[in-house]
Amino acid sequence: MIAILLKPRILSFKNRGSSKDSKWHKVLLFAIIGLLFWAGLFAVSLRVLKYFKSIQDVGDILAIKLLSMVMITFFSVLMFSSILTSLSKLYLSKDLSLVHSMPVPSYKIFVARWIEITIDSSWMVFLYMLPIFISYGIVYKGNVIFYINMFLSLSILSMITSAISGIIVMLVVFIIPATRIKNIFLFLSLCFFVVLYVAVRLLRPERLVNPEAFETVLSYLKTLKAPAPIYLPSTWAFDSLKASLFNLPVELIFNLGLLISFGGLVYFLMIIISDSIYFKGFSKSQAASKQLIAKRILTFPILNLLPRHVHAFAIKEIKIFYRDQTQWSQLFLIGVLIFIYVYNFTVIPLDKIPIKTIYLQNLLSFLNIGLAAFVLTAITARFVYPAVSIEGQAFWIVKMSPIKLKTFLWLKFFIYFFPLLVLSEVLIIVTNIYLSVTPFMMYLSSITIFFIVPGVVSMGIGMGAAYPDFKSENPAQAVTSFGGLLFMILCAAYTGIVVLIEAGPVYAIFMSGMKYRSLSVLELIWILVSFLIAFILSLLAIILPMQFGEKRLLLSQ
Repeated sequence: MIAILLKPRILSFKNRGSSKDSKWHKVLLFAIIGLLFWAGLFAVSLRVLKYFKSIQDVGDILAIKLLSMVMITFFSVLMFSSILTSLSKLYLSKDLSLVHSMPVPSYKIFVARWIEITIDSSWMVFLYMLPIFISYGIVYKGNVIFYINMFLSLSILSMITSAISGIIVMLVVFIIPATRIKNIFLFLSLCFFVVLYVAVRLLRPERLVNPEAFETVLSYLKTLKAPAPIYLPSTWAFDSLKASLFNLPVELIFNLGLLISFGGLVYFLMIIISDSIYFKGFSKSQAASKQLIAKRILTFPILNLLPRHVHAFAIKEIKIFYRDQTQWSQLFLIGVLIFIYVYNFTVIPLDKIPIKTIYLQNLLSFLNIGLAAFVLTAITARFVYPAVSIEGQAFWIVKMSPIKLKTFLWLKFFIYFFPLLVLSEVLIIVTNIYLSVTPFMMYLSSITIFFIVPGVVSMGIGMGAAYPDFKSENPAQAVTSFGGLLFMILCAAYTGIVVLIEAGPVYAIFMSGMKYRSLSVLELIWILVSFLIAFILSLLAIILPMQFGEKRLLLSQ
């Protein structure tokens, strides 16, 4: 029966691959980019581990400590991914009403969904963690047992995390009134914020560059050898991998046995709980709930200044976002990741690192422009890129309305532009305050991100309009399409080029201030031309994607 429930999912992949309309050039582009990223991660991991291996006495300890950190990160990311996927697959999918109307026990429906949750939430994390583990096998000459144990341990760990996530989601939905689904998202997000925070503090990477935290070399080595928390399943997986690397069969069997036995325990516990409360929780989630928009938001003074038809579309956009429950989970998750991003700057011991502080602070501030742009791109991919696809089958209403398609796209642009601009500026300013950068770097990074934000948002709206998916059950998944991939590539190229153009002039200005000398005429011309090129590039990034999206959207209808 479970195989029958999974058959539609299997057939969807089969039909997608055999479809006459399938674009092999898109598949090839995805494959090439994925392989390049995989190969780059493998090359970096191999280089780092070989360097650690060359360090006498401490090298192996550092490599094992890094493996422990990777396993905790792997477990934390899986937990976040599983909790979001579980809520979507178990309670928010549109086909659940049809599935639950079938004469099938609820626990079998749950098991079928759990298999999908495990695959969907872990395949990408699993795939891009493989080069790191394979690097360990190459550097430490792992045998066949290591690779078998690696695949087995990571697979069982993925199943454990999805099972734990499924149990938590079922209990929370059963206890909290299902009509308050946003409260459920908030509760789960807060819970896993605590998990992520604890995971980050367990790693405590800032200690490795703070020699004053250790009185002697012995205490430093003792800290590096400190074991990970023994109550985490990731620790058992880590211990089994370490045992297979260093040919310790007894320890390998013991830790792998712990992982398998705990996985079996969680699985049977999940079956018992799902048979008791899953269908009841799903029934409650189908209860009608009032979706009210706060009048203060809808009567915001700026919106009232818009023309009547534009004002109506602005209100519609806000209502769609408010009613789309899947957006809230992404919003809470991104909020947590931004907090961790900022927190990492607060724990950098700049005064303990053997590099001139003012140089390092401003270097990190300049690099932070690229990092903030990366965070901006991730948020834009989740919220802005699907903004056109979220219209769905009702897009014909937009076409029949008295508003031009160009105005429709620019309206979406400005609705998302202002919140993202505020978020990006706060991110840059707060991190620069923690870095104690010079006023010049503060102004430069703030102004640069001010011009990068509209370019990235424009690419999100434009590429989303050029490659819309009005038939998708979940428009947020549109970013995984060919158009979404192009959007990510364009954003990465745009921000990278801007940072590279500014790098030389910024270095010249900074070093002239450090050496108390004036800039030459040629240097001033070079600086002005470089910033002018960056400005023109930013203008093109705003205008061209919107025009491209408008033309493609007109031709596709």
